[in-house]
Amino acid sequence: MSIEFDISNQYLRSNRKKGFISFISGVSMVGLILGVMTLITVLSVMNGFHKELRDRVLSAISHSYISEHSGPLSDWQELQVKINQHPEVISSSPYIEKYALLNTTKGAQGISVRGIIPQLEKQTSILLDKIKFGSSQLTKSDILIGSGLSNQLGAQVGDKITLLTPELSSNIMGIQPRFKRFTVVGIFDAGINEYDNNLAFIQLSQAQILYSMKDQVSGIRLKVADLFQAKRITQEVTDKLGSDQYYGIDWTRQKANFIKALELEKQMIGVILSLIVAVAAFNIVSMMVMVVTDKTADIAILRTLGMTPKRIVKVFFYQGLTIGIIGITVGIILGILLSLNIETIVSGIEMILGFEFFPKEVFYINRFPSEIHLNDIINVAFGSFVLVILASIYPAKRAGKITIAKVLNHE
Repeated sequence: MSIEFDISNQYLRSNRKKGFISFISGVSMVGLILGVMTLITVLSVMNGFHKELRDRVLSAISHSYISEHSGPLSDWQELQVKINQHPEVISSSPYIEKYALLNTTKGAQGISVRGIIPQLEKQTSILLDKIKFGSSQLTKSDILIGSGLSNQLGAQVGDKITLLTPELSSNIMGIQPRFKRFTVVGIFDAGINEYDNNLAFIQLSQAQILYSMKDQVSGIRLKVADLFQAKRITQEVTDKLGSDQYYGIDWTRQKANFIKALELEKQMIGVILSLIVAVAAFNIVSMMVMVVTDKTADIAILRTLGMTPKRIVKVFFYQGLTIGIIGITVGIILGILLSLNIETIVSGIEMILGFEFFPKEVFYINRFPSEIHLNDIINVAFGSFVLVILASIYPAKRAGKITIAKVLNHE
């Protein structure tokens, strides 16, 4: 261990005996600890929220879908067999997705109608597992609607509703929109307004009749083994089927804006909270300048004993660095512990205060999910360490520029 490091440690211990300087040193370290801890905790909570939202959205839209450039798929049964042969495709299901107007005695609402085969749809989406009331068993005259749609239209399980499509049909009454009366057999609650308020399920065969699609479907939805490899898997499937005729859209393209918004939100919050660490680093500068001023006599003595200005710089640089490393290390440990126990802590605060931060009736997510990423910890630690180094340079250089003559004359 170098003599400069030993002297810097002695100065750290001696500062504890100096009231004001000791207080400033403590404030600087506590500020760094709080900054690092807060940054890691918030980033972990953001990761948890993003994962929760991403999983909910992906469970509703499937990992990818295959369709045809020229329009609906007519030979979908044969295509589905070929798609399922890919080793990384877990399941697939045909679907028809069109717009319609849903009518009840209490109002009307424009919606998206999805024609499905329930047994296959359950293998690619969890929406049919989110039944709040009723069941997911669809017959020819049954319809499943979202909980938001149920509230808007005042429709409950067992009620009759009319589905009007943009397709036209001719009869003795003239040309009219094609429509059919359905019975609400179930109400699902996905926890996502986009689906709860605007989506309804009917049998695939009924959708084919209502939208004059004969034996055609809009596309085939896929569930893959690794959702982060969905783009590659979808490309491999379309290449096998014939990319000149078929195309595939994976979840990263279906929800590109949604994912970009989540990432941008995390980056902006990270930048804003980094200012806390920057302020803590600025406190280290102030504290070290005061330490250098307090130790001018010691510096003069060390110089007369033969210590060079460069070695004086190292003494005070090591002192600032030690404070920074201790603050960063403690901050990371506390940040990880807080992130791992954030839900328990928040629940305790809610019990004490008597209210919920995220009421179920208002927010999609009514808890504080947390997910620690090693990348975040490394980035926070590295960024904080760089700031500490920069904060330690100026006071250390100032110490190295102190002239012996002026100090001794003053003394």
